[in-house]
Amino acid sequence: MNKQKNAGFGTLPVFLTAISTILGAILFLRFGWAVGQVGFWGVLGIIILGHLITVPTAMAVAEIATNQKVMGGGAYYIISRSFGLNIGGAIGLTLYLSQAISVAFYVIAFSEAFDPLIKYIAENWGWLIYDKRAISIPTMALLSVVFLTKGANVGMKILYLVVAILGLSLTMFLFGHSLTPHNQYNLSAHVNSNYSYFQVFTIIFPAFTGLAAGLGLSGDLRDPKKSIPRGTIWATIIGIIIYVLIAYKLAISASPEDLNNDQLIMQRIAIWGPIIPIGLAAASISSALGSIMVAPRTLQAIGLDKIAPNIKINRWLSKGKGETNEPQNSSIITIIIAFIFIFIGDVNFVAQIISMFFMVTYGAICAISFLEHFAADPAYRPTFKSKWYLSAAGALLSIWLMFKMNMPYAVLSLIIMTIIYYAITKTSNEKQGIGKLFKGVIFQLSRQLQVFAQRADKEERDISWRPFIICISEDTFKRRSAFDFLRWMSYKYGFGTYIHYIKGMLNKETNEESRKVLKKLINLASGNKNRVYLDTIISPSYTSALAQVVQLSGIAGKGNNMILFEFSRENPDVLKTALENYKLFCASNLDICILNTSYKGFGYKKYIHIWITVNDFENANLMILIAYIILGHPEWKHGIIKIFAIFPNSDIENQKQKIKELIKTGRLPISSKNVNLISNNTNKTNAQIISENSMDADLTIVGFLKEDIEKNDVTLFNQYPDIGNVLFVNSTKEKEIS
Repeated sequence: MNKQKNAGFGTLPVFLTAISTILGAILFLRFGWAVGQVGFWGVLGIIILGHLITVPTAMAVAEIATNQKVMGGGAYYIISRSFGLNIGGAIGLTLYLSQAISVAFYVIAFSEAFDPLIKYIAENWGWLIYDKRAISIPTMALLSVVFLTKGANVGMKILYLVVAILGLSLTMFLFGHSLTPHNQYNLSAHVNSNYSYFQVFTIIFPAFTGLAAGLGLSGDLRDPKKSIPRGTIWATIIGIIIYVLIAYKLAISASPEDLNNDQLIMQRIAIWGPIIPIGLAAASISSALGSIMVAPRTLQAIGLDKIAPNIKINRWLSKGKGETNEPQNSSIITIIIAFIFIFIGDVNFVAQIISMFFMVTYGAICAISFLEHFAADPAYRPTFKSKWYLSAAGALLSIWLMFKMNMPYAVLSLIIMTIIYYAITKTSNEKQGIGKLFKGVIFQLSRQLQVFAQRADKEERDISWRPFIICISEDTFKRRSAFDFLRWMSYKYGFGTYIHYIKGMLNKETNEESRKVLKKLINLASGNKNRVYLDTIISPSYTSALAQVVQLSGIAGKGNNMILFEFSRENPDVLKTALENYKLFCASNLDICILNTSYKGFGYKKYIHIWITVNDFENANLMILIAYIILGHPEWKHGIIKIFAIFPNSDIENQKQKIKELIKTGRLPISSKNVNLISNNTNKTNAQIISENSMDADLTIVGFLKEDIEKNDVTLFNQYPDIGNVLFVNSTKEKEIS
């Protein structure tokens, strides 16, 4: 469990952490520059566009946080518990990197606050600091020592003072004087620049990412479900208001040229100029404190979830110090990353990196909220509810803006996440991954499709027939022929349901047995290319089981239209029970297939022979369709259909022309040379003719009628001892091949 033992923070720390990050370095250093670049209306568009992502994300965070117990790790915890550890780990690591890099960004910004002091020293004493890393590196070192020795509590105490200074500096700016003559400003005015609108957006966007900072304190909160929604939403709302006011004040107080050229233009406008560098320093150091508190906790949570490939690394990352479980080891990693980016020292470069990673995180959080709405899981019962369309808009905008901001960076970030995902999948025990993400969505989609299919016009089945086939057998683990046939029939064109029959009364013992059998069935089928739905049925007799099965609606939502029975040539008595219930199948209007399996099995899966006679011509179309459907499975990709027809000599040419025309109009993959008509003007029975010509067939398909069963009973199906598997087909009505 990754919640701190003595978690005692309330809503205020969440609000202060978020608002101090929102109203941070970007506000002081780049907001005036942005107004100069694109004008007030352009910046207003940036504020709106940025918050079209952050507001849905804040709503989604509030919603998710009130549905589940949020432990340490903040956004990572929410994502990983919703998407699974594989996807959560990939996004969580990129989130952690953005948080760790943010520390460097804010420390670099802190050093920018010393510009006025550097100029003052240079003018009066002649000392000039050429490289501001002389300030940022010692600052980072001091911050590291304080944080590693004192932990989050000292950071939170400093935060109260920092927010007070921040509020004072912004107030003195808003009530400051104008640098331009009264009423001589243009809200649309801006300089000519090489920066595109979305490049300006990319540099400004980190200003709106503060909500993730408050979320990262989840493990230190008494009641995350209460504190996270309130603190996050209030910080977001107040941040929007202040940004609009600041942008307007800048636009009416200075020319676009001044705004573009002076990154500390706010100090020339404020009532007391020095308060702005002080406010910048306070905002930067508070944001750095917020990020350095949050980032190690994200990494610690990742270690606790054993995302790293090595158990020793996970144990080292997750190790805490003291009663509050301070993530000291994760803090060391965070500090090292921060130092690397401080050495780079480019504010704009670091801002673009942060923007991209945060965009991925926000898109993921919005996607979780949308998918939970769509999945309609009864377990998803948040006390605070956002709107599904807000979450969907936030997710889509995040993806779109990633590519608009910087396509190479967007592609690179997605590639990095994909590599991390596959690396985690290879080493993690968690195997659900993508499947867990879409499980509820797939359920809802299939449910809606089933209802739609059931309500569709039933006459469609006769116009455009497809198999909805069901099979019930107690010999599942003795022979696989019936299951294989269902695999082939349902792979591409239809639906198959295979039910294992368990004889007995429904009780605790048989129910437990059915669960074990179903698990065994699923394991048995997992290695094959199949689309078969598997189940079990417990019934005191085979007849009662059949009566229940023929009434099933089927997974397609349209009811089953075909039933399959299978029996071994060595034990034909098994078929008797099924045939005794033939009237039951006729009453249900089910097409009937009876598979007679031999020791030859399905051979090389190359030749399918279809036998048509003058007596069962109404079965011909269904038999041809079955053969065509079977060839749609990869195991039969080299299969060849041959049609044999037994007719009197006088009718052979006429029937041959009919069959060829049927093949042509039906666009069936059957060559004319594979249509063979045989005269029945011999002393041989049809069964003998079939046996002679289909000795090498891998599957022989023969039609039968209701009258045949009434006359011959089981003997009808035992006339082919020397050929391979035989499928007997009886169609309730003639199918149309168009």
